[in-house]
Amino acid sequence: MITRFGSLYAGHVDLDDVGYDATPVNDRRLSDEQLSSVFPKAEAIAVKMDELGYDTFWSAEHHFQHEGYECIPNLLMMYVHLAHLTKNLRFGCGFNVNPMWHPLRLAEDYATADILTQGRVIFGVGRGYHSREVDTFGVPSTDTDNDANREMFEEQVEIIMKAFNEASFSHQGKHYTLPPEVPYRGYTLKEITLVPRPRTLPVETYQPVVSASQRAMDFMAKHGIKGIVGGGAATGGASDNVVKQWQETLAKHGRETELGGDLIVGVSTFIDDTEEKAKKAVKRYFEENMKMFAPLGFVRGLSDDQISALGRGPEARSAGLPTIEDAVKTGAWIVGPPERVTEGLMALQDRFPGLQEVNVGASVMSTEQSIILEQLELFGKEVMPTFKKQAK
Repeated sequence: MITRFGSLYAGHVDLDDVGYDATPVNDRRLSDEQLSSVFPKAEAIAVKMDELGYDTFWSAEHHFQHEGYECIPNLLMMYVHLAHLTKNLRFGCGFNVNPMWHPLRLAEDYATADILTQGRVIFGVGRGYHSREVDTFGVPSTDTDNDANREMFEEQVEIIMKAFNEASFSHQGKHYTLPPEVPYRGYTLKEITLVPRPRTLPVETYQPVVSASQRAMDFMAKHGIKGIVGGGAATGGASDNVVKQWQETLAKHGRETELGGDLIVGVSTFIDDTEEKAKKAVKRYFEENMKMFAPLGFVRGLSDDQISALGRGPEARSAGLPTIEDAVKTGAWIVGPPERVTEGLMALQDRFPGLQEVNVGASVMSTEQSIILEQLELFGKEVMPTFKKQAK
């Protein structure tokens, strides 16, 4: 049953010109001052969540996004800071993009953050789908060369897990030989030790469930990695097969769970007096989020003409693109008064009885800080207590 709540803030700045009719994504270029505003915004969100009793603040690692959508390049550095501003809130990496790191540097940085925050940082691994980001760091993205990206990612995770879990280790693979057999103070180096190792073992680790390929699920289960289904898609009926496949994969690897076990589900929510008022309030944020993610392949069923129209401002309005009304009908968004949001989450709990934690809120691309904080407070006071009581 659902007893834990988080919220994802991927690192977008406040924007006042948003929606299908507004500035096209590729025409946005913000000042350094605007882009750096993500850090006080993250502080405000984390402090509010901690005050209200939320469990986990999630964010995402991204790079070079001068448009202002995902502007936090180093989660672990930020989380050490945020942990000192809060008391109980945990901080989830959703996700560290492995192909942009040397695996041992990522392992060291996580272990350092784990120690300095006394276990309040949750590790996350991801493959990276922004070609501008991943390819710039020297490894193909999933969009550029999916097979090469997966090969690199899987070897890196193997190395990280060895570094976390073994007092000393070595690795010989296609991309890495660790350590190199070099002379060191009178002997030949054969093994190496991560210093420091995490204080919290085993390391709780999450990975996004996107393609839902069997290979990806088997890899996750092999390493004890849990899954996050995000973007609101999990509340629609299409995810039932994915959640069932995940349960069967875990069973194949020796872990019996109820449907929804070892998963976190992302649910887009917006609270207002009525469903109509909520849809009206969230419409422009929904549309700006669509402008950002549809050209990256995250919205299925769109034609090339529709995706192209997203880059031509007002033309998008007549292109037959998805609307907030469509999203509410499919269950991708749950909006309306608190009792309606509670009802929607109860239905999700009934479908997936093994589900224990969900990510909620309206923190999609462009939502202002004031709206995010307001929605967190409304949910925290009007919806969350009903579910928290189930833990007692």
